[in-house]
Amino acid sequence: MSRFKYACRCKRVALAAALLALGCATSGCSAISRLSQIGETPKLTSIDNPTTQPGYKPVSMPMPKPETVSYNPNSLWRNGSRSFFKDQRAHQVGDLLTVTVNVTDQANFANETQRNTTGSEASAITDFAGSKTLGAQAQKVLPGNLLTANGSTQYDGKGSIQRQETLQTNVAAVVTQVLPNGNLVVEGKQEIRVNYEMRELIVAGIVRPEDIQSDNTIDSSKIAQARISYGGRGQITDIQQPRYGQQVMDVLLPF
Repeated sequence: MSRFKYACRCKRVALAAALLALGCATSGCSAISRLSQIGETPKLTSIDNPTTQPGYKPVSMPMPKPETVSYNPNSLWRNGSRSFFKDQRAHQVGDLLTVTVNVTDQANFANETQRNTTGSEASAITDFAGSKTLGAQAQKVLPGNLLTANGSTQYDGKGSIQRQETLQTNVAAVVTQVLPNGNLVVEGKQEIRVNYEMRELIVAGIVRPEDIQSDNTIDSSKIAQARISYGGRGQITDIQQPRYGQQVMDVLLPF
């Protein structure tokens, strides 16, 4: 191999390493994982305990004062039960319930801001130490207008938002925590793979046992601190996203 070919190959390797380092710095080394998955379908994540995930944090909410539990002797019914024999609704850690996601969001906003200012400043000396008695040549060197300044600014900003979103689906969630007042912390995740595209639905929040229906379902509008995420990953999502180099330039360029 000649020195010229060897030098060209070294330059290509160095350029590839630099591009790879730039990709790792900007996209968290996602390019390496994407290269390893060329021609393969997106991998399904394993079913894990949500409480063991790195970003999991137990929910801490304001709690009322504990109340003494009252019992009804010689009663066939117990408080909060909707079944004669057993309440089938979720009530403890590990139980499942179905969340009915019904989100219909529509928003229209229009804003306009205008600003226009104009200012001028002038300062002059009309007579200085009997300058009128001096000759014309001497009057030329004496101060006349000390300061003359003019300024104007104009600003016109307009913005509008038109958004309409609809999401209707069902997802099973698991109870991950029971708060001291009896409220349940639930979290559910659903993954659907169609060809080379993965669709993910995540639902999490806090529900009251009283809001759970007799068929063990609850509407998403009754979930406090609701976190609903619907998105995807795969070839179609990658094509719809700008390249990481373009994203870097969008962040760094001031214009």
